[in-house]
Amino acid sequence: MWEYTDTVREHFLHPRNAGVLEDANVIGEAGSLACGDALKLMLKVNAEGLIEDAKFQTFGCASAIASSSALTELIKGKYMDEAAKLTNKEIADYLGGLPKEKMHCSVMGEEALEDAIRRWKGLPPKKHDEEGRLVCRCFGVTDLQIIKVAQENGLTTADEVTNFIKAGGACGACKDDIQGILDKLNSVEKPMVEIKPVPRMTNVQRMQKVMTILSQDIAPRLALDGGSIELIDVDGTTVVVALRGACSGCHASQLTLKNLVEKTLREQVDPAINVVEA
Repeated sequence: MWEYTDTVREHFLHPRNAGVLEDANVIGEAGSLACGDALKLMLKVNAEGLIEDAKFQTFGCASAIASSSALTELIKGKYMDEAAKLTNKEIADYLGGLPKEKMHCSVMGEEALEDAIRRWKGLPPKKHDEEGRLVCRCFGVTDLQIIKVAQENGLTTADEVTNFIKAGGACGACKDDIQGILDKLNSVEKPMVEIKPVPRMTNVQRMQKVMTILSQDIAPRLALDGGSIELIDVDGTTVVVALRGACSGCHASQLTLKNLVEKTLREQVDPAINVVEA
């Protein structure tokens, strides 16, 4: 049972500004139903940038609803540039604090507001490939998102990051990567260890690893759009593939080869890999 403050209970049981804002002219969204929490923030902003009204729709737990309610109360009556300075910590503080495992709910509020502000300024929604290197594939979290939340909230451990933005909370494969980012950010000195030369990968080993990555990682992602991929040959660091299905002849096939296939193989197999189409 989570230990909630009276303010959290009040905003959960009697949320402020819940529902649809019919005359909203700015909308921001964060989270996703697939991840368990989602927030739609609706704002009515006048020509001077003043937030005249705000409402929300939230799918999530008591903390998510309370955080969304607090968010709308904090930004109503403020100018957008002023509201842009709001942090998840201020949302949590307004509620008298949140359980550490629920801090991601306040972060979702901050992200929905950021999305609304971008749309108000005429900017497109942020994309992961514009936000840095993808670290947590389960929740789509990048290294820059981890750095941002860590700096704003003084986080030092991977478990703390999980509490704030869920990264590492599913399969856990990225926990070490997250901790490495935090250690570098906080300049944590590691004990000296013996550095051993990395043995060169043989062509057979490289081919086996490429086949594994193609079948277990890349192919399932292409299949979502009706496509597939076939490994033709591996010659040193040159990987020859053929795109099949919906990917064959697609006008974006070269982007798929470079931004998905080659990038993934360079990250997980060998940074010198060059992918070409048969």
